[in-house]
Amino acid sequence: MQDTSLSRKTVAEFTGTFALVTAGCGAIMVDALTHSLTHVGVALTFGLIIMVMIAATGHLSGAHFNPAVTIAFAVTRHFPWRQVPFYILAQMLGAVLGAALLRGLFGPIASLGATIPAGGVWQSFGLEVLLSAVLMMVIISVATDTRAVGQLAALAIGAAVSLDAMWGGPISGASMNPARSLGPALIAGTWHDQWVYLVAPILGTCLGAALYQWLRATPNLKPTTSVNSRQHKESAE
Repeated sequence: MQDTSLSRKTVAEFTGTFALVTAGCGAIMVDALTHSLTHVGVALTFGLIIMVMIAATGHLSGAHFNPAVTIAFAVTRHFPWRQVPFYILAQMLGAVLGAALLRGLFGPIASLGATIPAGGVWQSFGLEVLLSAVLMMVIISVATDTRAVGQLAALAIGAAVSLDAMWGGPISGASMNPARSLGPALIAGTWHDQWVYLVAPILGTCLGAALYQWLRATPNLKPTTSVNSRQHKESAE
């Protein structure tokens, strides 16, 4: 990734965010038209598109696809601040053009998959903070900690997105991503409580990243014996 120019990184971020919106928000729209995907299918679509795009572009740009993730990486000094504006611009542009494509393909169905609180505003705000924090803990662990299994990064992050979307989606929309929310909102003209999806994910990812930074800096304790290793030792004796 260090040999990739900033222009190529931003194109990779644009491509990944564009794919996220077209596949994920597109799944919401298709389900509204056909009722064939169900909520679980939509949640899996979001997770799968993240998984495959991380596998495709992670070595090029780091595969953030999310301004909140980019900011959290910068706050924890894992990403240079000078590149943050370029990444966010690429992510926002990818989301807006992805939503515009969906508008052209399907029309104004389901508000183009825009995120709108189903319950109270503060309930959705708190849920978005929590979901974003959990997601960021997974991202920063597999991306920056050599003790984590880096080869499973795409699978772990995609699974986290799907899991968050499955249980949080019916209430808050499980955005966790200002770009994913802003793109459909801008093209559909849906601005109802959109501040929630701009502020909460950034707060949540920064909290999640800070928590993992604290955890990884904690002095190592003596490893505990796992059940499997204990059973293996007993069988060997």
